[in-house]
Order: sequence, then structure tokens, then C-alpha cells
Amino acid sequence: MDLEIFDETNQVSEEKIELVRKVLDYAGRYIKLPDDTEMSVTLMDNKRIHEINKQYRGVDKPTDVISFAIEETSDDDLPIILPDDEEFDVPKNIGDIMVSMDKVKEQAEYLEHSEERELGFLVVHGFLHLNGYDHMRKEDEEVMFGLQREILDAYGLKK
Repeated sequence: MDLEIFDETNQVSEEKIELVRKVLDYAGRYIKLPDDTEMSVTLMDNKRIHEINKQYRGVDKPTDVISFAIEETSDDDLPIILPDDEEFDVPKNIGDIMVSMDKVKEQAEYLEHSEERELGFLVVHGFLHLNGYDHMRKEDEEVMFGLQREILDAYGLKK
């Protein structure tokens, strides 16, 4: 997977950045994404994620993770037409994940587990949203949260 990670806080350790990379690479292989799949993760503070949450979701408070899937389109969007040529192989960009590192710390303390576990949980949660999983209905929630737990447990980030 082609993964770009941006640390807007300039305070995230190399170990945590590498954890994000490894967990998402593992999750991509787990759900059998093509190797050339692209995505990005931006690690930020509560102030920045609050701004994004308010601007794009109309929610006036910080949140832990936000996902923006590239393939989500509105009726006003024009389709992108690509040639039917086997040699014209464009990597699939699935979108962007934004994580509040302040929330990682707060929630890890509240839930009494490591910040690494919380960070892994949030990036896998966002990753699954980018891949079409949701938790709006009870049955969808069971599928998404079950897969999320499977991935984290198999990777070794257990509660």
C-alpha cells in the first residue's frame, strides 16, 4: 500500500508513525486490497480536527477520527472517464484519515489501555470507513466492529 503520513503536530514519535504504517499495511493485506492502493493519514490536534469536523460535518466539537473516502460522490460530481486500456493502470486512492492525537491520549487514559492500542484502533476504524464499512445500522455495526477487532487482534494490538 502506498501510504502517506503527515504529522501536523510535529510531536508524534517515529514509533507511533511506524505503528500507523504497519497496522494499515496489515489491514490492507487482511482485506486483500491491491498493493498499489493509495491513502493518507494526517495526525493533528483537537483544535484542527474540530475545525474540520465543523466545516465538513457540521459538528462543532473535536472528534477522534474523520475519514474522507475518495469514491464518495454527490449527484453534482462529474464522473471521471478512464480509457479501457490494460496498460492504463491508475492506482486506487481510497481517501484520507484524520486522527486527533489529543483524543488518542484522552481515550487511552479513559479506556485504560495504551496510546498505541487507541491509535491502532482509530486508524483501522477510519480505514474500514474508506473501504465501504459503516456502523449506521446495527447489523452493519456488528460487521464493521467485528472486522476491526479481528484485524487488531491478529496484528497483536489487543485491549
